[in-house]
Amino acid sequence: MNDAPAAPALRPWHAFQFRDFRFIWATGLLAVMSQWIRILVMAQWLFEATGSAAQLGLIGGVQLVVQIPALLWGGAIADVLDRKKVVLFAQLTTCSVFLMLGFADSAGALQPWHVYIAIAATAITQMVGQPATAALVPATVPERHLMLAVTTVTATQNIGSIAGPLLFAGVAAFAGVTEAFFVGAAVTLPAAFLPLFIRVAGRTENATTGSMISRVWEGFRFATRHPILPGLFLLDTGITVVSFYREILPVLAKGFFKGGAGAVGVLGAANSAGAVVGSFVALFLADFRAKGMLVLFASMAYAIFLFGFSAMNTLWLGAIFIALIGAADSVTVAVRMTTVQLTTPDNMRGRAYAFLVLVAQTANNIGTLWVGLWSEVIGAQRTMLMGSFLAMGATLLIWRLWRPIREYRG
Repeated sequence: MNDAPAAPALRPWHAFQFRDFRFIWATGLLAVMSQWIRILVMAQWLFEATGSAAQLGLIGGVQLVVQIPALLWGGAIADVLDRKKVVLFAQLTTCSVFLMLGFADSAGALQPWHVYIAIAATAITQMVGQPATAALVPATVPERHLMLAVTTVTATQNIGSIAGPLLFAGVAAFAGVTEAFFVGAAVTLPAAFLPLFIRVAGRTENATTGSMISRVWEGFRFATRHPILPGLFLLDTGITVVSFYREILPVLAKGFFKGGAGAVGVLGAANSAGAVVGSFVALFLADFRAKGMLVLFASMAYAIFLFGFSAMNTLWLGAIFIALIGAADSVTVAVRMTTVQLTTPDNMRGRAYAFLVLVAQTANNIGTLWVGLWSEVIGAQRTMLMGSFLAMGATLLIWRLWRPIREYRG
């Protein structure tokens, strides 16, 4: 008979018991706020300076060109170099770019081409810093607390994605866009140095050797041969491609509710609020061992809520359902990230995270194209209705065919 006492139940705040986690958590919060200030202040300056929506659209082209190679390279260096110093370099570079733009704008010397270079540089530093930050998280808590830690970081990102835009809006409205550059620098600077206070080693043991290209290829082979990760990537892709809505909220607001910018704002805020709530729900599920089934349940809930949203014709009901969609999506993100961290050796975590983000971003971009084109052909409501059935089908298919996900216990 085993008389060993049962481990105490985990509580949502238990990850904060660990000193090193508190530092990486604060780093992540400030980094997300900095990212949103960067996105908004550069876009706002360009639009005010040029008045051209087309020039604003070039931001997406610039980021598309630099982000994919930067992300793959960032995952590789996170598994070779000291991750704390990688974060330091990435955030210091972003801080320096903010300062240069602020001083140039103050002197009346800032030009659009300067801003495009700054966008490219900060998109690169963001993609380089993210895998290193994510790969540090498992070292800051015991394995049993890892889902709590990852989910807390996810919740923090959702909160930061609200706090950053609000901070930018307040500074821009009451002081000006120029001052927002300096506020961005002030938010970014602590994110550079906080990881240096983490006591655990920042450099992984047993780092692989070879060129960066060979390390990226090694990470790709690991991800594709992993028993669980390809199924999770396919599940995310199958759902996201047929239903990604964030970039085309104006189309949904008009097609569903005959609304304009106000309706877009309501839907966007509801989705973000739902994502925050979903993150906290995931915190309470940290002790749920069948994490593979949990991501399948959450994916099916996403598809069902999407079906409900597709039937709505009043804005307040639509806001409720899009909040539920955001909550279900947030749970799947937390579980996928936790599974990557739990099932990946430390010397591969940077690259595994990079491929997770790469798959998600690619699915988002294809999904935006899919939903936009189908909305033009058959209408927004029918497109989302079709997406709900396809998302259910994708979930059931992975559920049936990918046995390691069904059986995974974390």
